[in-house]
Amino acid sequence: MPEPAYLTANRANWDDRAVAHVASPDYRVADFDDPEFLSDVVRFDAQRLGDVRGLRTVHLQCHIGTDTISLARLGAKITGVDLSPVSIDHARELAARTSAQADFVVADVYSAPAALDAGSDLDQGGGFDLVYTSIGALCWLPDIDRWAQVVAELLRPGGGLFLRDGHPMLHATNESRPDGLLTLEYPYFETEPLIWDGDGTYVQTDHKITHTTSYQWNHGLGELITALLRHGLELTLFEEHDTAPHEAIPGRMTQLGNGEWRLTDHPERLPLTFTIAATKRPRSGDGFRLPAAR
Repeated sequence: MPEPAYLTANRANWDDRAVAHVASPDYRVADFDDPEFLSDVVRFDAQRLGDVRGLRTVHLQCHIGTDTISLARLGAKITGVDLSPVSIDHARELAARTSAQADFVVADVYSAPAALDAGSDLDQGGGFDLVYTSIGALCWLPDIDRWAQVVAELLRPGGGLFLRDGHPMLHATNESRPDGLLTLEYPYFETEPLIWDGDGTYVQTDHKITHTTSYQWNHGLGELITALLRHGLELTLFEEHDTAPHEAIPGRMTQLGNGEWRLTDHPERLPLTFTIAATKRPRSGDGFRLPAAR
């Protein structure tokens, strides 16, 4: 069976982005030469994530590995997974240069359980203590229910998911209108993909993307939470934030000094990111179960 068009296009797009992002000052790759340095994303997450020392962890959609290596520095036994071979090459180079204890695997999210051989030595699903996903991940996936199924397959009973990502309200907002208004113009719920064509990316760089086509989807919070519940996870944290770790709406945000950005004008009107933590329940034949996704 041929590979879906979205996967081919997005892999090529992210191969290009990886080259730009490694060279960009925004990813601060050179700062990892300091063994105490952590990415701003992981530094923000750490206060909610708790102690990860010794946890067998998989980082889905790890990109060039800056957050993966940061979690390794906090003590996680971590494997990063990404669909982009170029991203993984750069992640491995960074890990080798900094002597980070992190492994990396090339695979798209839906293929991750097979690629990681999840569940080969366990009779109740995958053997990971923690599945971690950071900013800018879910919008590249067409099916949030299938993603939740992957998370459940990867986790051992009692294991946990930690996710911080862009808020679907932000993704539904058009911030580039000539009249300066912030308007809801794109889908909030999971629908057909939005297909974009552009040679730029979200960091400071002179590099131009040559594989310019990309496919993206939004996923409403209700769709996301219901998918997690359907696949046997219980929410332990849900929080919405008025900040993001990048200038999500260029020219209209203020940098706060901790790697986070907030709308300059009335930041209370738009959530920019959210955090969800959840725990996989032990298997049981008892109790109410949600129906399968339609």
